[in-house]
Amino acid sequence: MYYVYVLSEVETGKTYIGFTENLRERVARHNASKGSEYTKSGTWKLVYYEAFESKKDAITRERRLKQEGRAKRQLFERIHESLTGQNRCGMKSPGRLPG
Repeated sequence: MYYVYVLSEVETGKTYIGFTENLRERVARHNASKGSEYTKSGTWKLVYYEAFESKKDAITRERRLKQEGRAKRQLFERIHESLTGQNRCGMKSPGRLPG
């Protein structure tokens, strides 16, 4: 499997979008200051990921999300809603499904 992921820096809230084949190892590397230049400092928390069977599909998705545009904005709105329980309009999200 291949993964596209979003990290959030705990103190500053800055975000990073990446791609990897081993998600756990990659997040650990970011937190061990062995990630990209952008993530070499701070404590990074995994806030979202998508799994792909195709490496090509994962790379395409990562590139699309890294562009400033609609796909990135919509994804970050979903992440915010998931983490806070509120959508952009301030309405509470419906309850989570069990499991």
